[in-house]
Amino acid sequence: MDMRTPLGRVRGLGSARDGTEHFWKQRISALALIPLFVFFIGFLITHVGAPYEEVVGALSNPFIAVLLGLMVIAGLIHMRIGMQEIIDDYVHGEKTKFLAVMANTFFTVLIGALCLFAVLKLGFGG
Repeated sequence: MDMRTPLGRVRGLGSARDGTEHFWKQRISALALIPLFVFFIGFLITHVGAPYEEVVGALSNPFIAVLLGLMVIAGLIHMRIGMQEIIDDYVHGEKTKFLAVMANTFFTVLIGALCLFAVLKLGFGG
């Protein structure tokens, strides 16, 4: 027999026992994406219709390359956490849920590596 009250049994614990960590990471990444996305939209607007060489020259600026890399990283973190929450909420089989979370993580890492490779290649004048 458990002597704790119902509130004592659930205090601080979500269904996966780490719900608040995901909640805060999702909010922090969203907050970081606001200025990064505004910068990205501004960059796109100022370079729309510009020749390829001019855009590559702008992307070879270390400041711009770092901001684009940060946007990619923050966006992928935000995306992975959001998809994991959807998987946790709507996928019910444990094996299917495990495979979906694994696929989500691998997809995020793959897309992140490709995007960062492209930003670095352009940043170093490729």
